[in-house]
Amino acid sequence: MKSDRFLFLNIAFIGLVIGTSSGGDARTTLCIEREREALLKFKEGLIDNHGILSSWGREEEKEECCGWKGVQCSNITGHVVVLDIPAPSYSQALRGNITPSLLELQHLKHLDLSYNNFGRSRIPNFIGSFPRLEYLFLEYANLSGEIPHALGNLTRLQILDLSMNYNLVVKSLEWLPRLPFLLDLDLSGIHIETVNWLQQITKSPSLEQLNLKGCNVPEPIISISHLSSNVSSRLLSSLNLADTGLSSSAFRWLFNLSTRFTSIDLSSNHLAGRIPEAFRYMQHLEFIDLATNILEGGLPKSFGNLSHLRALDLSTNNLNQPLPELFLSLSGKAEKSLEELHLSNNHLSGSLPDITRFSSLKSLYLQENQLNGSFLESYGQTSKIEFLDLSNNQITGPLPNLTAFSAMREFHLNNNQFKGRLPQSIGQLSKLEMLRVESNFMEGPITESHLSNLSSLRVLDLSYNSFSFQLGLNWLPPFELDVISLSHCKMGPHFPQWLRTQKNYSHLDISFAGISGVAPNWFWDLSPEMMHFSISNNQISGEVPDLASKFVEETNYPTMDFSSNNFSGLVPSFSSNLESLNLSKNKFVGSISFLCKIANALFRTIDLSNNLLSGELHNCLMGFEELAILNLANNNLYGKIPSSIGFLMDIQSLQLRNNNFTGDLPTSLKNCAILQILDVGGNKLSGEIPLWIGSHLTFLVVLSLRLNKFNGSIPQNLCHLNKTHILDLSQNSLSGEIPRCLNNITSLLQNNNSSNPSMLFELGGDSYNGYSYLEEYLGDALVQWKSSESVYNKTLGLLKIIDFSNNELAGNVPEEIAQLDGVLSLNLSRNNLTGNVIQGIGKMEKLESLDLSRNQLTGRIPTSLAQLHFLSVLDLSSNNLSGKIPSSTQLQSFDPSSYEGNNELCGLPLAECPEDRDIQSPFVDHSKINNLDKDDKILSFGFYVCVASGFILGFWGVIFTLVLKQSFRDAYFQKLTNVANWIFVTTIMSLHRLKMLWS
Repeated sequence: MKSDRFLFLNIAFIGLVIGTSSGGDARTTLCIEREREALLKFKEGLIDNHGILSSWGREEEKEECCGWKGVQCSNITGHVVVLDIPAPSYSQALRGNITPSLLELQHLKHLDLSYNNFGRSRIPNFIGSFPRLEYLFLEYANLSGEIPHALGNLTRLQILDLSMNYNLVVKSLEWLPRLPFLLDLDLSGIHIETVNWLQQITKSPSLEQLNLKGCNVPEPIISISHLSSNVSSRLLSSLNLADTGLSSSAFRWLFNLSTRFTSIDLSSNHLAGRIPEAFRYMQHLEFIDLATNILEGGLPKSFGNLSHLRALDLSTNNLNQPLPELFLSLSGKAEKSLEELHLSNNHLSGSLPDITRFSSLKSLYLQENQLNGSFLESYGQTSKIEFLDLSNNQITGPLPNLTAFSAMREFHLNNNQFKGRLPQSIGQLSKLEMLRVESNFMEGPITESHLSNLSSLRVLDLSYNSFSFQLGLNWLPPFELDVISLSHCKMGPHFPQWLRTQKNYSHLDISFAGISGVAPNWFWDLSPEMMHFSISNNQISGEVPDLASKFVEETNYPTMDFSSNNFSGLVPSFSSNLESLNLSKNKFVGSISFLCKIANALFRTIDLSNNLLSGELHNCLMGFEELAILNLANNNLYGKIPSSIGFLMDIQSLQLRNNNFTGDLPTSLKNCAILQILDVGGNKLSGEIPLWIGSHLTFLVVLSLRLNKFNGSIPQNLCHLNKTHILDLSQNSLSGEIPRCLNNITSLLQNNNSSNPSMLFELGGDSYNGYSYLEEYLGDALVQWKSSESVYNKTLGLLKIIDFSNNELAGNVPEEIAQLDGVLSLNLSRNNLTGNVIQGIGKMEKLESLDLSRNQLTGRIPTSLAQLHFLSVLDLSSNNLSGKIPSSTQLQSFDPSSYEGNNELCGLPLAECPEDRDIQSPFVDHSKINNLDKDDKILSFGFYVCVASGFILGFWGVIFTLVLKQSFRDAYFQKLTNVANWIFVTTIMSLHRLKMLWS
């Protein structure tokens, strides 16, 4: 492993330095003149913008080259033996070329030029002309071309690191066996083209550590017999072939490559099938990494015999073994040696076994599986475990007594189904640094006894539970938290005083906490390290003070959420390095022009909706280059939408509804090619609907132009919006016919349903000291659904709506609309449409709301309308429909107002149709009919008397007989039992015959 390699290097380097001199020596050893000149010529070929080689020079005070930075000389001979000038960072790298002047340094043993920038130059052939070189480090030096064969001349070389030079190519490794003392070879990140790479590696006589990570090696051509007979590679102990494109065929040669492996990394490849049993022959293995492959099944039982195994990583595979069985596979010798076990992102099932059985286990990662069941009630022995991650499973039940886990440092229980209270024993985990219990079903009080001993705690996340904080007003926490995430925990109504002691948090979320009143002044003394701040969905009132002086560090771009409170007054001043700002659903007043003062290229979200802001949008929007969300809905903004909005090429949701914007939609908006929500309804926009909406904004899911002054016809190319779910053009002045191509909007078909009920925008995230946070925004839209207007967000992705109502559209309703069988609501009311209701309306079987009222439709209601079993809102009123309403339970259940205003329409729930009324015949003697009716009444009375008497005598006669006569009773019930048994046996035999026939 890398750490082993550096341990070896440090020991070797210390040995090398003994017997060399540097600027710190008391004795003065003048360096050899020709070597000093060689170093200066080497410097002349470099660009040193950061003064790394400022100690090198020809001045009198600099003539001792053995004191130059990175240069060390032999105390005995004065020759330069070490040239060690790696760049401190890539931004401070030396630039230029490796010049031949270095050839004068023939006694050089150690050369390190790593992390410098040699501008894709080639590794010079003269690099093989240093006969005494033992250590060569050129990693991450921006070198390119073929690795020279001259490296084979460095016969004393022990460590060679050319890694992370992504433009280097290995066309041959024939030079490798000529390095008899090479112990460590790192070619990671280099493109290997030769198919005999493995054969050459097996010929390297001393190689112990090999790193080819990310090399994308070709399938090797080598025979197993060659590997079995070759002993050169038997010393190989550490092998890293991660991300090299290996398939399962690699197992054929891997197990014959060496018998002394201590570390194998095969992660991020294409290994499939089951984990081979052959790992049991590698008895020295300490580290096995098979993560991010497509392995399936379970863990072979032979792994339990690996007595030196310390770390096993099987994460991100398709393992589906029950966890108790997998733990049994590790029972034995590995049970005592194992320290790290990574099993996350698999399909493991079952309950959590006793993890204290692994006496050395310190880290266990089981997140993102299918674990269920609950914790054991108690644990017999103390565990050494420090990191336990059980997040994102389905584990249930209460948490147990946790005193057995006194060494715990990180405890991840989030996103499960835990219930009950947080145990008091959590307070005994004095080493605990991170506690994550968010998104469970836990409840109960959080008291001082839970927290008072947690002096090391830096991350506390109890959000999305039902905890209630019950801490004393003067309680002082022993910890200084980095992350405070307590959303949906009851902390109010007063501001929690203990927060006053937390000065350096990066993440504060106390949303939905039941806090009310004015925020105290100390609360606004925000941490300068803050990255995420949310106090949303409380009832905090008053004004927000000036925050412009906060977060002045250019490396911090925090997100701030003040939404859904009772804040008032002017919008406060903010610093210009925010990433997200949400002030929505408050009572802020003032001009929108404050946006120009906080514009920056990294802003992702701005939500100022539902306030009392006014003014015009300015062209400063071009300063928000990466803005993804802009929501200014429900304010008092006016003027034209500025053309600078076209600079927001990353914008995904633009909501300007219910303001007073005027003019046309700016043509520059067509540059916003990934826009998914465009909601400009409820303004005073005018002109024709632009053609470029259909040709350029093809990712639109929601298009709402409702309640404006748009005129002209509906553009045909709106039919190109194949992702649109909501198309709302209602309450404008549109004319002409409805396009017949609407059936081309494939997203409105039934077989194109969205898997996401909401439109949740993922806007990136961040990580603070091991705590990951994902920035998300829930999109919304105002739609008319089932005769009422509402803002939808959590179910927005499920709605499929066409609303062209309240316009001046004419002509027939296109039959093609009937092909949109996924539409839930169709509203074409209040237009001038003529012709018949489309005959194929019954094909729209998902339709829940249909409004065709106040048009000039004629003809009969199609019988297929009765096939719409989900229809709950229907309005066909104020048309010229005629004939009988088709018979069905559903159509007759609607209120008569759904059909009124159609004078020639009849049938339930309206008046009966004439053809259904009784027609009296002139040849019928109605007096006889009346007499028959009287006779029927008399006969009916006698009939019912007889029926009642017969029932009483027949039924109760049998009952009394059974009660009074035991022999009758026994015979009767025996008969019933025999009948029941016959029915049971007959049924079982019939099912058996059917099963035989089926199989």
